[in-house]
Amino acid sequence: MSQLERIYALHQKLKNNRYPNARTLQEEFELSRATAHRDINYLRDRLLAPLAFDSGKNGYYYTDNAFSLPFEDSPKLLFLMGLLNKMADEAGLGNLPEMHKLEKRLSQLIAPGYEQLMENVSCQWIEVEDLAPSIFESIIEAVLQKRFLEIEYQSADAQMSKRTLEPLQLVNYQGRWYLLAYCYLRNDHRLFHMARINSATSGKKCNKQTHPAPESFLHGAFGIFTGKTRYQARILFTGTAAELVRRQHWHEKQHMEKLENGIILSLPVADDREIMLKVLQYGSMAKVLEPESLQQRIAQEIEQMALQYQKR
Repeated sequence: MSQLERIYALHQKLKNNRYPNARTLQEEFELSRATAHRDINYLRDRLLAPLAFDSGKNGYYYTDNAFSLPFEDSPKLLFLMGLLNKMADEAGLGNLPEMHKLEKRLSQLIAPGYEQLMENVSCQWIEVEDLAPSIFESIIEAVLQKRFLEIEYQSADAQMSKRTLEPLQLVNYQGRWYLLAYCYLRNDHRLFHMARINSATSGKKCNKQTHPAPESFLHGAFGIFTGKTRYQARILFTGTAAELVRRQHWHEKQHMEKLENGIILSLPVADDREIMLKVLQYGSMAKVLEPESLQQRIAQEIEQMALQYQKR
């Protein structure tokens, strides 16, 4: 039995007016007398329990029976701690040694039940990408210590390039990690998909942040593809899609119009790619109303998809 579990057991005896002492702890938990005294001292001195000794009953008691241990009466907080750990695992960070150390430390510090909770919580994200621990560590160091970063980057079309970056912010979007940085190769802000960074080395200190990104760079338009808003998309959702989307939050500047047969969702868009994926996801229950250019791209994509299934 761990010290944490013994502390909680001792706490329950005190709450139930059992008047435990070092000898009873020694016998019940098969401890040395010194260890039993350390547990009592830990409860009193480190956890600030209102312990007093009753010489008549030869045992300890609480002078304030309202005292509780950390997390004892906070199942929501305990759940949150477990959920954060699970989310880190599902965000592609589960293979980092630091995450294993943190989980072990939490299981030692938090109420007994933490490990059971971890078994009863499941977070499932699709398309989660694993990151090389050494690369992730270099990126974190550069961001937190404000250092320049030298990377070798592979673009979506498999082109390799070497970049010098001024890292600004880590971004997790739909289970994927991105690095917002100022790129000295392009002389502009860029969002780098971290799974495509083949090597990363932190360099000299940045004396100050010389290229802060505008607030609108990440949040001005829908999705992960950043940049200036090109248009307002208006999409009609019907049937099951309408019931699903009406409860979803796609962008802080979205507007939802309720109709008798569905809803119209309006939101700012900077790049066609992700909004096309979302519209195609709902099939015939989603129709682009505006702009016409997006209508045409969706129609072309549907036509190409149909060709894939034509019998030859």
